[in-house]
Amino acid sequence: MDQALRVLTTAGKAEGQEFEFTRALVGGAAIDATGNPLPKETLDICKASDSVLLAAIGGYKWDTLPAEQRPERGLLGLRAGLNAFANLRPAIVPPQLADSSPLKREIVEGVDILIVRELVGGIYFGQPRGFGTNDKGERIGFNTDVYSESEVERIARVAFEAAQKRQKRLCSVEKSNVLEVSQLWKEVVIRVAKDYPDVELSHMYIDNAAMQLLRNPKFFDVVVTGNIFGDILSDEASMLAGSLGMLPSASISGDGPGIFEPVHGSAPDIAGQDIANPLAMVLSAAMMCRYDLGLPKVRGGFGVWAVFWD
Repeated sequence: MDQALRVLTTAGKAEGQEFEFTRALVGGAAIDATGNPLPKETLDICKASDSVLLAAIGGYKWDTLPAEQRPERGLLGLRAGLNAFANLRPAIVPPQLADSSPLKREIVEGVDILIVRELVGGIYFGQPRGFGTNDKGERIGFNTDVYSESEVERIARVAFEAAQKRQKRLCSVEKSNVLEVSQLWKEVVIRVAKDYPDVELSHMYIDNAAMQLLRNPKFFDVVVTGNIFGDILSDEASMLAGSLGMLPSASISGDGPGIFEPVHGSAPDIAGQDIANPLAMVLSAAMMCRYDLGLPKVRGGFGVWAVFWD
């Protein structure tokens, strides 16, 4: 985080822009200080900000806490509290990174994918959820995967508009051959597509999409999908470039501050040693300048990597 703020400040000064930073606790640090992964003060500070630049939040030391008290709950609460419903995850493999990929150069070189993931609905937030007992007396765990038409429509529009600015191809990923929630998803996406006749729409089941990301990743331009499928596909796509550690992400709401964060974890085994690669955090700050702050010249000051990744 400190390195990203240094780059952001330097790039801003070069364009006559000054930034005011307010630090707030979330995740593991907030648990240690307050016992709460998302203190009300933190959420209030974020809501009053122009944008949120978020560092990695977890670590092994909190893994034994009850689920509702773990660092990840702070992240989910922040996303919901800011209504950051659209997660943008770029996966780009420029020639300089092609040999870092576990796949062959001819498969990955030139890959340029944007995964648009719905972030505040679906199975991660659906109710009811919890534990119970079935008629055999066995313990069961259950979750609910639910989407409304309006939730699907708003994420679909984000994806279509992103595709219009790129190669004008959008692939909607779901599991409509099995799940009713995916059948609704597909119906709504098809309906919204009528408003974007210049975008070529395709559909793919999640299992096939996971395979094609490895077999033929250049097929994809923009991918739109639900929360849990997007969680899986975006991490899979990140490995096309060889590492989670070099990737930024943006979570935007359209009517308030967005959340910009690296997709890697907190690397607790090297914490405090000043050896972690700051690239993903720096690139997240670059995305913040573009999508939330409207400062494209400052973003350009981050250098050629900012152009690659957003």
